[in-house]
Amino acid sequence: MHYPEITINTDGGARGNPGPAAIGITAKAGSETLFELSEYIGQQTNNVAEYTAVIHALHHLNEHQVTADNCFFVLDSELIIRQIVGQYRVKEAHLQTLVAEVHRLVKEIKAKGILKKITFRHVKRHENKRADQLVNQALDSLK
Repeated sequence: MHYPEITINTDGGARGNPGPAAIGITAKAGSETLFELSEYIGQQTNNVAEYTAVIHALHHLNEHQVTADNCFFVLDSELIIRQIVGQYRVKEAHLQTLVAEVHRLVKEIKAKGILKKITFRHVKRHENKRADQLVNQALDSLK
């Protein structure tokens, strides 16, 4: 299915840092929910969880051929966005690997014509509520 515009809210979190970690993703075209993902990812840091959420969303779009002219990735982690778009340098080797994977997937998805334009946008935590709920849902299921 092709959409003029989709918005993908992602979040990742760890209880303790590092600690049990999870991701939450919700994708919408207007008011239509295209997909949601909530997944435990093991013992990780908050930053790894945030990157993993973006990577999983990109993989999902690629695998399911969800196409759009414009795709807005919405995160409440300003650090992750600034690292992805190149405003901040990534010092840690394991995070450099994750940033490289995001860039590789973005390039692949654009080359395939799945998404024409991808924008990363920061929002306040309360504006990313559903993705945060999905993170907590995955973590709460461990109890």
